Amino acid sequence: MLLLCAFPVALFFTLYLFILLAVKTMVTWFVGRQLIVRSRAFDAIWRIDLESVRSAVMETALHVTLEIYPWILLTAFIWIVISYYKGGDMILSMADASPVSFRDRKREPHNTRNEANYELLSLVENTAIMAGLPTPELYVIEDKSLNAFAAGRSPKTASITLTRGLVKKLNKNELQAVIAHELAHIGNRDTRLMVIVIAGIGCFLFLGEVLIRMVGRSRGGRNHLALIILIMAFACKTFGYVIAPVLRLALSRRMEYQADATAAKITRDPDALVRALAKIADNPRVETLDSSPLVGNMCIANPAKPGFFRKLYCTHPPIEDRVAALKNMMGRDDGSRDKARELLGEM
Repeated sequence: MLLLCAFPVALFFTLYLFILLAVKTMVTWFVGRQLIVRSRAFDAIWRIDLESVRSAVMETALHVTLEIYPWILLTAFIWIVISYYKGGDMILSMADASPVSFRDRKREPHNTRNEANYELLSLVENTAIMAGLPTPELYVIEDKSLNAFAAGRSPKTASITLTRGLVKKLNKNELQAVIAHELAHIGNRDTRLMVIVIAGIGCFLFLGEVLIRMVGRSRGGRNHLALIILIMAFACKTFGYVIAPVLRLALSRRMEYQADATAAKITRDPDALVRALAKIADNPRVETLDSSPLVGNMCIANPAKPGFFRKLYCTHPPIEDRVAALKNMMGRDDGSRDKARELLGEM
């Protein structure tokens, strides 16, 4: 709750700093121009009270911020409410995931892929029973990579998505461990929180892009309204790309450790999850998520392609740290990660 409350506070100060910078730049330019004009006209130095100017600049920036901020916050709130109910469907659409159901087997009983999907559905159902949760809907991404994520605002509306590569390359115990990890996110209500956070961040990025396009279509972007819109756009972009990832970083990493620990308790086989994580680490990239890095925060491993943005949006702890924490649970601590037990807490 504290982290969620930090979002609107951080947004307010981001917007205020941008407006303060803009007002200060305008006042500096105006005062400098007046100094030149008066010096030439009267051949004297025009003295001004710098403290009064600074105070006026800060008051003006605060006034403008208070005028603009409620509208941005209202837009974000409406978007988050919509995403709360439709966020899961939006995430599945962005991931290009296809639903899997028992009906597929009845339609094409001799289809090999449908038979594999049927076994996968049974595995998800059995694991959900072990976790004491309703059976989530199952989706598959037709990609050779190894990754998975869960989505949904509650256990009753949750879904689990697996890549085809994960289904093919992991054995039954390893696959069950991954499914248990995603069920742990559902049971811990991590999916609900992440949908809200991702929707909020995505709203600011989208709003910033829309505002920039509005300025581009205005009268050369030289009027005062265009300047205010541009300030709002850059404030939203900065918040989405810089401030929000820092807040999200504090949120996501502990979730992964807790989900690993919960999955180990569900399956009673931490070693299976260790082997699964080791295989996933070799090929976690999901190409369909390259254009949606925010969705990658929900995956069991960071699915983005290598580069600057992968590091920026990487909210997952290193695989080796997670493996060390699981070994701690099994009593096989090799001393390579002394803080693993601390990261897991009392779990």
